[in-house]
Amino acid sequence: MQTLAQVRLREAGKISYYDTQAIKVKPGDYCIVEVERGLEYGQVLTMPEPAVDKSREGPVRKIVRVATEQDSEQIQKNKGRIRDVINVCDRKIQERKLSMKLICAEYSFDRSKLIFYFTAEGRVDFRDLVKDLASYFKARIELKQIGVRDEARLLGGFGPCGRGLCCAKFLKDFEPVTIRMAKDQNLSLNPVKISGLCGRLMCCLSFESCLYKRLSKGLPKQGQTIRTKQGTGKVIDVNILKRACLVDIGEGRQIEVKY
Repeated sequence: MQTLAQVRLREAGKISYYDTQAIKVKPGDYCIVEVERGLEYGQVLTMPEPAVDKSREGPVRKIVRVATEQDSEQIQKNKGRIRDVINVCDRKIQERKLSMKLICAEYSFDRSKLIFYFTAEGRVDFRDLVKDLASYFKARIELKQIGVRDEARLLGGFGPCGRGLCCAKFLKDFEPVTIRMAKDQNLSLNPVKISGLCGRLMCCLSFESCLYKRLSKGLPKQGQTIRTKQGTGKVIDVNILKRACLVDIGEGRQIEVKY
């Protein structure tokens, strides 16, 4: 039976399952994997596990080896060339007067391919730009238009919590985020306070939503009248994480009721 692990190609590439071929890998390891044309590098995201899901379509490509010291040197050399690559591409964009913003670029492991990531308000005809870049770099060129959430993931940064952005650290996919999730968590609906660096609702609202729903079961709603040992009162505040509420029982008295 195959043993599979999830691997993210390059720094911002696609996440797919790869056959470990009994090679010992763990999350965080860099490895060399098979791709359609040759070899590519990637980072292991999950612990290997037996392949029990028969619904996956197509053959599963293989992890060739854990990245060696020589492989790591090659990867760092590729990264060291990116600044010059971006400068050339920016110049070509200006020469073509294209309405696009270049975000970053990546070399494939063997430097046979260059991938450029950009944002734009609408569709951009970049066919001539691709020809210019292919002629200059003597490599296959791939341009990918991305959204603002992908831009934040690629560039990284720190959220209002003071920690690194979730999308750049551990999230594999972007889940739908709704304003209802902010309401369920008793958060301020001020867009500035519940939006991330990308300008969209913060991703943590989504993956923390299940916890808040579970903890809120059995708790009274704000404004509800309840009975306590000290008498009947009105709920003026609910702390979901503490599973407690603040109750006004009259005559200027407020008590905390835990559940």
